[in-house]
Amino acid sequence: MCGIAGIIQSNPSEYSKVHLKKMTDALAHRGPDGEGVWQDVAGNILLGHRRLSVIDISDAGNQPMCYRDRYTIVHNGEIYNYIELKEYLSKKGYTFHSETDTEVIAAAYDYWKYECVNYFDGMFAFAIWDEKEKELFVARDRFGEKPFFYFFDGRHFLFASEMKALWAAGVEKTANQKMLFNFITIGYTNNPSRPEETFYENIYKLPAASFLKFSSIYFQFSIQQYWDIDLTIQDNNISDQNAIEEFSHLLTTAVKRRSRSDVPLGTSLSGGLDSSAIAALSHVLQSDNDSHKCFTAIFPGFEKDETVFAKQVAEQFKLQQFTTSITSEELISDWEKLCYHQEEPFGSASIFAQYKVFSLAKEKNVKVLLDGQGADETLAGYHKYYKWYWQELFRNRKLRKSKELSAANELGITESFTYKNKIAAYFPSFASIVMERQYLLKAIRQEDLNKDFVRLQSKEAYYTPPEHFDLNGVLYFNTRIYGLEELLRYADRNSMAHGREVRLPFLSHELVEFVFSLPSHFKIRNGRTKWLLRETMKSKLPDVITWRRDKVGFEPPQKSWMQTVPVQEAIRGAKNKLVDEKVLKPEVLHKSITPLPAHEADNFDWRYLSAAMLFK
Repeated sequence: MCGIAGIIQSNPSEYSKVHLKKMTDALAHRGPDGEGVWQDVAGNILLGHRRLSVIDISDAGNQPMCYRDRYTIVHNGEIYNYIELKEYLSKKGYTFHSETDTEVIAAAYDYWKYECVNYFDGMFAFAIWDEKEKELFVARDRFGEKPFFYFFDGRHFLFASEMKALWAAGVEKTANQKMLFNFITIGYTNNPSRPEETFYENIYKLPAASFLKFSSIYFQFSIQQYWDIDLTIQDNNISDQNAIEEFSHLLTTAVKRRSRSDVPLGTSLSGGLDSSAIAALSHVLQSDNDSHKCFTAIFPGFEKDETVFAKQVAEQFKLQQFTTSITSEELISDWEKLCYHQEEPFGSASIFAQYKVFSLAKEKNVKVLLDGQGADETLAGYHKYYKWYWQELFRNRKLRKSKELSAANELGITESFTYKNKIAAYFPSFASIVMERQYLLKAIRQEDLNKDFVRLQSKEAYYTPPEHFDLNGVLYFNTRIYGLEELLRYADRNSMAHGREVRLPFLSHELVEFVFSLPSHFKIRNGRTKWLLRETMKSKLPDVITWRRDKVGFEPPQKSWMQTVPVQEAIRGAKNKLVDEKVLKPEVLHKSITPLPAHEADNFDWRYLSAAMLFK
């Protein structure tokens, strides 16, 4: 896990190693263990790296790394199956001089060329300069766990793990007003229709599951998607037992591979099913580098505090549990640092709680953490997914016979299923149009916004519903189009802010592909979400964890924090800034602040607080 940066230029006199060093210095938090810069003989190609030593912590792992006197690579992330790939490539005649996964990437590229990405199980963003072909090859992992940003003006191509490195090189920092409009009105943190777009003009991100080829001869680049989830593959005949066995095998393999490390690793433990499952499987595998430490954010007195559940899991597996209790005063005192690392607006205070968990891991000298993120989006963990499953059953005339509505009701699920859902089930195209129009009208009518701001930006307003109105369709939407990558951005910036690495077993692409090949009743059954995971873990976790009815979603007491004087003062300051930028009407300064929970819809005051970071 590291920070990477690079420059390709047609005129070697414009950027030098001095500029590249400024870029890598801006990424020092991502790689506190070492740094390196490289440029070709002509001075047209410059690559920089900040190292976080996790695999092969010797100097042999330093980057930029040269391979076969032809390739130079900078790499951020981990290839978890590098041992298996190294063994295969060794049989093909390749030799290696380190124990790193980075060297394996370079060899794989030499052997498979652009197809190499299809063989990687990992989280990654890497760039390889091919001296013979005069081409830069860049790739990003399937789900977007690792970031890659770039700037191109026709004469210069600059890239980095974070936008602050581009700013350090002199790229202009200008807010993207269209993204700002959609964030404030509907809470979107990226554009589903244009995944390359960011909150800043002229700075773009390489979409997940994509690679980029830049030719220094023609000075142009192309982007290609290399992977997707195939919704047409469906195994309707698989038995419960076979599904559970295969899921268990794939998840265990994912945890085992993600436990490969030459430094101590621990687990994030919220007390929910997902993180508890990862802690349980880690305990069973007992890797040599397991620190047996877990890290939990606690909120004493808050009705959604999960401490009691996390403590049970920690005690069962004899984990040394460390907790951090977070206050609104800390939120304000750390706000500038949090925004500096996140770079773009974020939707709730949950991000700060995660930030503090990784800070605690750094304090306890645990460099790598396994985490349960990704299960909710692939296995239908949120209550919002019930209606999509019920619509699917209704359309197939199976809802009444399934008894899923009554089963959910008996479990205390309050999600409604009305005539609107029935219409959507039979007329999804019509429902999509209605949903898009409703969101657009809602955005335009947001009463706090400056009229000129609305007039100029509402032309670019967007709300994108799922293309397929069934459970797998909406899970695909949240996994690949909108939802998951937002959470992955938070996790990457928060972990790397403290030089920590977070690994996500539920995002093994083999596991995800298998889950999506299963019919919907493996995700929701008998009124319970994540049925397959619960069945898999029921003999390994306490029943109170396995069969929990409530879904918290890592939620801090944001509402009470927003009622405190320091937070309200910060919100008022943010509003003033947005009024000065002609985003909000001056009248908004006289409105009282409306404190709301972290995951509440229309939490405008929080969005104002977060959006103001764009103008600092």
